Amino acid sequence: MSDEVTINRLGAKGDGIAETPEGQVFVPFALPGETVTIERDGNRGRVLEIKTPSPERIAPFCPYFGECGGCATQHMREDFYRSWKQDILNTTLRHARLEQETQALIDAHGEGRRRVTLHVRFPERGMSVGFMAARSHHVIEIDHCPILVPALQRHAPAVARAIGEALKAARKPLDIQITATDAGFDVDVRGHGPLNGRKRLDLIELANTLDLARLSIHGDVIVERRPPVIAIHRSSVVLPAGSFLQATKLGEETLASFAIEACRGAKRVADLFAGCGAFALRLAEKAEVHAVESDKAAMMALDRAARATPNLRRITTEARDLFRRPLLLPELNSLDAVVMDPPRAGAEAQVKQLASSKVPLIVSISCDPATFARDAAILIAGGYRLERIIPVDQFKYSAHIEVVGILRKDVAKKKRR
Repeated sequence: MSDEVTINRLGAKGDGIAETPEGQVFVPFALPGETVTIERDGNRGRVLEIKTPSPERIAPFCPYFGECGGCATQHMREDFYRSWKQDILNTTLRHARLEQETQALIDAHGEGRRRVTLHVRFPERGMSVGFMAARSHHVIEIDHCPILVPALQRHAPAVARAIGEALKAARKPLDIQITATDAGFDVDVRGHGPLNGRKRLDLIELANTLDLARLSIHGDVIVERRPPVIAIHRSSVVLPAGSFLQATKLGEETLASFAIEACRGAKRVADLFAGCGAFALRLAEKAEVHAVESDKAAMMALDRAARATPNLRRITTEARDLFRRPLLLPELNSLDAVVMDPPRAGAEAQVKQLASSKVPLIVSISCDPATFARDAAILIAGGYRLERIIPVDQFKYSAHIEVVGILRKDVAKKKRR
């Protein structure tokens, strides 16, 4: 059964929202002002026909848009898209009672995303390789993805398909993460479980055929033909299998530039949730850095890269779960600045310690505006003032936003020995 509705506004995930006598209806890929015919299922609707298109509507550039669940906004004009994304952040901040004005959204898509996870599934017959449909476990098959860096756009689906063929006998769902590194593709396969000796040899041969830099299963390296290196500023970092990486190279550079600018003049800096050193290796040009991260392999990779890079200030590393064991006041109060980039859950335990500290500067970087706002509110209650909020768009065509916040506290000048 179909209904005709008028879209009133956009939701935070990019769905059009229609107000009806029965309540709100969320309609993916519909824009404000449009009259659309939908197939309705509860409070969700699927567009059957757009009767009155919005002037903000454009043709998507990807043939899979609307089926694949990866992108939500290719149908929006650029100015409208940017305004909507800025509004998401501003609304989230207002809900947290943070009235700080935000700076203009920075486009950090660059050449595209340098890492992708493709799903391989084995229905009753055959094999499907691609992305999940929105709010579904159904795989939309693709042969290319235009939002990836050029090296991955067409080659990544072909690599995932070849690995799926090699492992199809087990018929287990596979998630194949492919990262474009300076040495070639770094591939980590999830879902298969341990391999027997014969299958490992088959995969080694396949890695040779595909010219992969490295192939691993659940982080267990099957073969490393070349170290999967990425350049971070002047350093070369060998990525641990499956380790965190900023979505785009330009995104990493943009986020780091704000951290470096804010920390100018700082002599001792802590880089918390440091990953493989995207910020630490840059900050160490001018300051001593203590990098903390729960992933031991990432800390080892950072340490090796730092030691191999000439003329850096000292970088110390510590593998530590900051959710369970945040840095405490005696550790914090000797610092001139803290840079932190936690996962989506935020850094509540750590910011509670920071709120009581004498650290004069905090650079808070977050991939989730809601947890950014929560953590910033804790710091403000502890005496910090929020100087700048900068939204960075490295997850273009999605509803995700990266946020950089600069917070300062007036503290008595520390005496150094």
